[in-house]
Amino acid sequence: MQDYRKQVVESANHIRDQWGEVATTALVTGTGLAGLVDGLRIRHSLAYNALPHFPVSTVASHPGRLLAGDLAGVPLLVLQGRFHLYEGYSPREVTFPIRVLKALGVTDLIITNAAGGLHERFTPGDVMLIRDHINLTGANPLAGPNDDEWGVRFPDMSAAYSEDLRRQALAAAREADRQPVEGVYAGLRGPSLETPAEVRFLKVIGAEAVGFSTVQEVLAAVHGGMRVLGLSILTNVHNPDNPQAATLDEIIKVAEKAAPRANRLIRATLERIYAR
Repeated sequence: MQDYRKQVVESANHIRDQWGEVATTALVTGTGLAGLVDGLRIRHSLAYNALPHFPVSTVASHPGRLLAGDLAGVPLLVLQGRFHLYEGYSPREVTFPIRVLKALGVTDLIITNAAGGLHERFTPGDVMLIRDHINLTGANPLAGPNDDEWGVRFPDMSAAYSEDLRRQALAAAREADRQPVEGVYAGLRGPSLETPAEVRFLKVIGAEAVGFSTVQEVLAAVHGGMRVLGLSILTNVHNPDNPQAATLDEIIKVAEKAAPRANRLIRATLERIYAR
């Protein structure tokens, strides 16, 4: 654990030495969602491979850059691309950037993903506000020795996704005359997509969207005391009685098309939060 903490501190210090003090709000972009930073006035940029101890993105549409700038007049750090368990990374490697953000002073985290919808009310391109999640990855970044300076041994997860931030996002959506969508996200390990039987199971246990990311990062963020706003961009809607084949290229294409809608929601939410 001491080596891991040392690596986190070294990475955070490297960023701070080059950029000085940075934002207290951060955004993580998911698959096909690099365009969420459209409109960001970029002040600084570093490739992940230029940051000490950072993993390297290996999935298409994850550029692998840390950005600092202003979106809607709000200072923002952006992790443009993430890491997944299915790439072979450990839970601690997947959440390493979240620990670095915390070390940099980030208190609010907006986390996004591309996901499959599990409810008939959804349509591809919908932006779902994550109300809660189900961790089906079989992994947890908090397993092993606990660093008490980072967080308590048994963090409470009854409100992992900030009710206040979600309320602001819901209000922002309504002001834009959009019907807000909320739901429960199920995180799987991946990379194989879900079978029809698995889709039926996920619906039975209360999941309304499914993907291969997010839950590890949220666990680390909550452990570190961050407020989290989660957004799933629904790239397809599963019907186990009439299953349709899906490819990564198709998922990315729908996510990229929906990114401007999510970008507008994020901008409007930031304006509401920081105007108060």
